[in-house]
Amino acid sequence: MCQPQIGQISGHLCDRWIAFVRIPRLKILQISSASSFGGGERYVTDLTNSLIARGHDLYLAVRPQSPLPRHVQLPPEKILTLPLRNALDVPSAHELDRYVRRRGMEIVHAHMARDYSLAAYATRRNRETKFFATRHVLFQLNRLHRHTLARATKVIAVSAAVARELRFQRILSDKQIAVIPNGVDVDRFNCAAGLDRTRLGLPEECLLVGSIGELRALKRHDDFIRAAALVPQAHFVLAGVDPTPSGEVRTQLEKLVVELGLKDRFHFLGWLDHAERLLCALDVFVSASETESFGLVIAEAMAAGVAVVATETEGAKEVIEDQKTGILVPIGDVNGIAEAITALLVDNTQIGARAKEAANAKFSLKRMVDEIEKIYTAD
Repeated sequence: MCQPQIGQISGHLCDRWIAFVRIPRLKILQISSASSFGGGERYVTDLTNSLIARGHDLYLAVRPQSPLPRHVQLPPEKILTLPLRNALDVPSAHELDRYVRRRGMEIVHAHMARDYSLAAYATRRNRETKFFATRHVLFQLNRLHRHTLARATKVIAVSAAVARELRFQRILSDKQIAVIPNGVDVDRFNCAAGLDRTRLGLPEECLLVGSIGELRALKRHDDFIRAAALVPQAHFVLAGVDPTPSGEVRTQLEKLVVELGLKDRFHFLGWLDHAERLLCALDVFVSASETESFGLVIAEAMAAGVAVVATETEGAKEVIEDQKTGILVPIGDVNGIAEAITALLVDNTQIGARAKEAANAKFSLKRMVDEIEKIYTAD
């Protein structure tokens, strides 16, 4: 376990004291109608917990059975549960409006497109309440958002690719867009101990390749499985849950594993509470996705010092410097993924070390929260 030195502790306390002195304590409501937990939800919970640690007064609005409350350091009385069914959920909008005025919220920050209009309504009657939104994905917004985002103080794009897409749609003015790349709690990955492989039913000394992500078609986990069949010397793990009601995606992936003769070398792990421990146990991490706006889990793998193979999504190209901090391959190139895995299983030390250095320098959570806190308090 990593133990910080006394000088480091003093420095952290000094940084927090300076931040506390310079930045006023804010009442902040984060809104997310997410029903599953992925990179966007990790963003919300990391941001919320970091702002709490800095002395701000945080609140959270979520759907029933949301996975977010168990990841935030908030008491139940600061968590508002509403249906948040869609962008036109009038009862939820009215209740948010009452809640914002009753609690005297200074910041309302929405994180999913269907929540933007509800947050806009909740802030419309109090001009002193600032409305922020984060755009986590590359998908197009609709015409409704031209009106709902008109009063947004800032819309945060989690990558330059997202910002380009927002500008292309011409829904926002340039001054409304703030590019703040995602951040990773690098300390959590610097200090994490790897999982005991034998507890996963794996040989203790095996080469281990893994991926993490919801079991959705656009993540192209089937390409990961097909690549695994071309790399005979390793075991493979996939962590993530199937959000479909019937579990059809996992069923199809499990069937593919059997068809390719991988049943003894490919393992489905489901949900992991401590993904950092899995990442620290891997020899190679793979992202075979067809679209990533940033690729938060790629940055997490880099922070853990793991060599990464990723497809050339817009997000991955911003995070990875090809052949230096990871290896990029064309989307859908199963042979390319397999060849990159094989090369890194032979020698991954330099790329893993450079990836860790890059993650610490460019993608720290502190940097992200500093930048968001700055736009919260700007005039």
